[in-house]
Amino acid sequence: MTRDDFMALDAADTLRELRDEFVLPESVIYLLGNSLGPLPRRAIERVARTVETEWGLLLSESWNASGWWDLPATTGDRIAPLIGAGPGEVLVCDSTSVAIFKVVSAALRLRPGRRVIVSDAGNFPTDHYVVEGVADAFGYEVRDVAEPLRDDVGAVLLSHVDYRTGAMRDMAAVTDQAHAVGALMIWDLCHSAGAVPVDVTAADFAVGCTYKYLNGGPGAPAYLYLNPRHEDAVNVISGWHGHAAPFDFEPGYRPAEGVRRFASGTPPVLSYGALNAALDVWEKADLNALRAKSLALTEQFMDLVDPALKIVTPRDPAARGSQVSIRHPNGYPVVRALVDRGVIGDFRAPDIMRFGFAPLYIRHVDVFDAATLLNEVLEKESWRDERYAGRRLTVT
Repeated sequence: MTRDDFMALDAADTLRELRDEFVLPESVIYLLGNSLGPLPRRAIERVARTVETEWGLLLSESWNASGWWDLPATTGDRIAPLIGAGPGEVLVCDSTSVAIFKVVSAALRLRPGRRVIVSDAGNFPTDHYVVEGVADAFGYEVRDVAEPLRDDVGAVLLSHVDYRTGAMRDMAAVTDQAHAVGALMIWDLCHSAGAVPVDVTAADFAVGCTYKYLNGGPGAPAYLYLNPRHEDAVNVISGWHGHAAPFDFEPGYRPAEGVRRFASGTPPVLSYGALNAALDVWEKADLNALRAKSLALTEQFMDLVDPALKIVTPRDPAARGSQVSIRHPNGYPVVRALVDRGVIGDFRAPDIMRFGFAPLYIRHVDVFDAATLLNEVLEKESWRDERYAGRRLTVT
């Protein structure tokens, strides 16, 4: 296929108009939406309105008039369809790390007498760090998912899509395995929601961030899902925002009903403004078309890059998310060289180059151009330039 062939695919793309919803520099191919999504154009006006009108003019009246108080719940209801959940089952609050602490602690309290938490040693570090912290604080054992599940396991926490490789687990099958031994299943959706179909209804809890594929902005609040069958689960961070009657200022804590009890502190209103602007875009997207395009983009990239490269992302469409990861002993300087040529990917130690394909704004021709530039950097060994040797906090 020629570059013109890829441009023809873009002309026929039913999602093509959504690209205009984002601020994307002309000279950049942004393949890092799996780390930080680009700015939705409508977020600029939404945040300005939140600052200038809701805060600037209405002041404290905005807790009522502008719906600030209910943002965790109303925003959660907008995210719910993206993960297969229903109204009143998702709450947007805190960070992913805090959300993981909350749901792991809650799950363990629902399984008294079971002293084991199962996780994945290769999971995103914050997941494993939080699990280790819970285990140390409350006297639990952490066991790796590679070991057989036994009836002493209280909770299982796994990522739906692996952040390094892009490999995707069979959510339904794994959930069934956890339930078969009486454990509760918690899913991390950070690298799947907004990129692949998700159905959390069989799971017990789920968490996810909103600043990657959902484009909520840097530091945007995370979300958590509570299966209605666990509506009496205990939130160990029992802050005032999760109280049944917060403005009664009672001396003792009474949890709100359902997922609202997992709120703790006052919501970061400005961040909700940007996130809700992004969700306006998501309500225009066909999720089936999104997944079909995601698979096409990743397949095309894998076909176009040098066949000598070691692609670690599964070729099986049912087993991959929306990124392509490649092992290379000099992956860091290669990615740095690509950044200088306008292709923004990233690197994960020790040797993985990651390229995310967010179907809302990535075009087929972007895949062609990015693969061409990657092959050129490798063929000409441009990455050997001494400018690319020194490490930075990020490669971009």
